[in-house]
Amino acid sequence: RTNTLKTKRRELAQSLTKRGVHLDTVGDWSKVGLKIYESQVPIGATPEYLAGHYMLQSASSFLPVMALAPVENEFVVDMCASPGGKSTYLASLMKNTGTLVCNDFNKKRLPSLIGNLHRLGVRNAIVSNEDGRKLPHRFSKVDRVLLDAPCSGMGVIARDPSIKLQRSVKDIQRSSHLQKELLLAAIDMVDAHSKTGGYIVYSTCSITLFENEEVADYVLSKRYVKLVSTNLPFGVNGYTKYGRKRFHPSLKLTKRYYPHVHNMDGFYVARFKKYANGVKKQEPEEEDDDEEEEEEDEDEED
Repeated sequence: RTNTLKTKRRELAQSLTKRGVHLDTVGDWSKVGLKIYESQVPIGATPEYLAGHYMLQSASSFLPVMALAPVENEFVVDMCASPGGKSTYLASLMKNTGTLVCNDFNKKRLPSLIGNLHRLGVRNAIVSNEDGRKLPHRFSKVDRVLLDAPCSGMGVIARDPSIKLQRSVKDIQRSSHLQKELLLAAIDMVDAHSKTGGYIVYSTCSITLFENEEVADYVLSKRYVKLVSTNLPFGVNGYTKYGRKRFHPSLKLTKRYYPHVHNMDGFYVARFKKYANGVKKQEPEEEDDDEEEEEEDEDEED
């Protein structure tokens, strides 16, 4: 990905081509992406790389940032930021203005995040090492939040087949539970009355239903949020029903990406708009109606 804080894609492509790198644009959908086919020099050690002109990242990781689409002078939080591919992309879209909080729970992953922020010339970032579920105690009135949640990695099996041997159904269910907690925390940080934002983007590099549609469907019933279009130019619509499961009809606005269809890692992107602050109260009226119906049934049986 071209770092537009320091260079333009055309200039970067020309200088890398001179060094013997065989590359092409990643597609019409991205103005900053380049796909490298082969290189005569180590691509992670060129003068351009060391000068911060580009970041090595998968094409699918562009998508959640494009969906969040931050604007200048906003307050943005990236909840799971290391190693910084998405954070640095957010900073370049914000043109180094506003405030960008780059958080990661794993302290050992922070050096790579900090290193990349420095290398790419990001000046509007704050790095934090906090459990994402506790972030609403630290930050409020946030304009936009990106949650690229920790997941089972079922979407990157094409790159790493060992995942098939390492993951069980319990791991996926554990991931799903953590993702629900993190997404609720992300929503709680955002200010529904933000003049420019009020958006939350949730993404995973997984293709399982438990970690994607189930998580999105769960938070719709817990917080005052609605799903809105991701504004991504391609992708398969999310499931509204699968087998016996039925989800909210608005889940068709989420997007799925598959390695065999889109030639990138398996990925899921959902974009929420928060329309009111606070926790959604469960409607007790329906329960009362059910109780009344039960009583009527009993009377009829008598």
